Amino acid sequence: MISTVKGDQAIARTLIALGLATLLTGVALGIVSAARADSTPVGPLPRGPITTYDDRSQSTRRCRAPARGAAFGTRLETPRRYDPRVAREISGVDVGANVVFVFKVIGRGNTSLVFALTRGDTSSKAVKAATHKIRSR
Repeated sequence: MISTVKGDQAIARTLIALGLATLLTGVALGIVSAARADSTPVGPLPRGPITTYDDRSQSTRRCRAPARGAAFGTRLETPRRYDPRVAREISGVDVGANVVFVFKVIGRGNTSLVFALTRGDTSSKAVKAATHKIRSR
C-alpha cells in the first residue's frame, strides 16, 4: 500500500511539472508572436551604400548600419530577411552615432544584410539604408 502512495505522488509531481512547462511555453510563444506582430513593415528603401564581401565559411564580418546622426526618435531595423544558413548575427554594438553588427559566415551561398533607419516604431518609410552583400565560397 505504501509503494502505491509513493507512485501516485510521483505521477502527480510529473503532471504538475508537465502542466507548468506547457503553460510557460505558451506564454513565451505568445510574447514572441506579439513582438513580431507589432513591427511595422518597411516599404521601399532609399538609395544607400552597397558593400560586397567575398568571404570563406567560418569567418567573421563587421557591418556598419546607417548612422543615426542627430535624428531624434529613429529606429534601426533589418527590413529584409537574410539567409541564416550563410550568416548569423553574433553581436551588435553602439559606437557613437553608428551601430556595428558582427556576423559569422557559417555556410556557402549568397545573402544580403539590409539595414534601414526609420522614424520610430510606426513609420514604414526608411530614412537611410545600407546593404552588405556576402558571397561565401
